Amino acid sequence: MQALNEIIITKAIVERFAEKFIEYTEMDVAIVGGGPSGLVAAYFLAMGGKKVALFERKLSIGGGMWGGGMMMNEIVVQEAGKKILDAFGVRTREYQQNYFTADAIECVSTICSMAVKAGAKVFNCMTVEDVIIRDGRVTGLVITWSPLEMTGLHVDPLSVGATHIIDATGHDTEVLKVIERKADVVLVTERGKLMGERSMWAEKAEKLTIENTREICPGVIVAGMAANAAFGGPRMGPIFGGMLLSGKKAAEIILSL
Repeated sequence: MQALNEIIITKAIVERFAEKFIEYTEMDVAIVGGGPSGLVAAYFLAMGGKKVALFERKLSIGGGMWGGGMMMNEIVVQEAGKKILDAFGVRTREYQQNYFTADAIECVSTICSMAVKAGAKVFNCMTVEDVIIRDGRVTGLVITWSPLEMTGLHVDPLSVGATHIIDATGHDTEVLKVIERKADVVLVTERGKLMGERSMWAEKAEKLTIENTREICPGVIVAGMAANAAFGGPRMGPIFGGMLLSGKKAAEIILSL
């Protein structure tokens, strides 16, 4: 067995990461949030030939899907959501008519793997602290390491540019909150600002998650649970069909432009 050198290992990591990051300082689509809607959007955008990167503040991707319902790692999808899982080759089991279960771990790991293999890049442990706006349109993200943010250290961030941005940050609507707080940009909601999430109503929420997936201000599409939180829809709990379909719809909107 050949000898290994710790310094070469370090150089390899730093150089390869730097190459990847520099390449994605400018891109077609920047997705913020690595939950199910963000991952699905990344896959379909990459398959559609877009240069796409996903920024996730946590060390792991997958959002709430990892934990299924209350840390029981099974998820439920309806018939329409099952078709998305079928496209990824994720196995499902029928529970009763229009209710299918799937292993949460298989879902996340499979969708993420296929998105990366399709060409999407994932940058984990990165959070968005600001946006770049030019002529009323969001044209980029201001990012920093999320562990750095957690320590409260005041270190200047870096920036990346994107033609389109998807806020798939779930309940927190992190990108939209920054826009609302810092920019003179009116959101296309009923009141022109974030409406806030309502209490659980699975049937209504699943439909609204898809309906609310759209451009919410110039340059930004909102997807997944962030779409319902932005437009005042209810949460849906551990049924994930709407999230998967929302990610696909967000990708289709951009691919159609």
